[in-house]
Amino acid sequence: MDNNNWMKQLLMLGIGTTSLVADKMREVSDELVKDGKLNPEQAKAVMDDFVQQIKSEQGNWDAQMQRQLRNMMQELGVPRQSEVDELRGRIDRLERQVRDLENKLWR
Repeated sequence: MDNNNWMKQLLMLGIGTTSLVADKMREVSDELVKDGKLNPEQAKAVMDDFVQQIKSEQGNWDAQMQRQLRNMMQELGVPRQSEVDELRGRIDRLERQVRDLENKLWR
């Protein structure tokens, strides 16, 4: 299970969704300008505000997604990288001890 791949896929999903929302907002603002309900400057201001808000919330979204992904992985019992590294170190030490014991027995 590749954690980075999951995170990249979730991030791409978020970017794609954001892009779709921005496109729809642009369409709606263009329609409002065309119908005379907004002037072009107001439409641009609305879109600029929207884009600015998305950019400011992007960091929060990333942090929330990382936290949720970590929690989900923990609930599934997937070990953290530090735990895997610790176990590898313990295995290496045990293998060395077994080799040392075998060498002592054959002397």
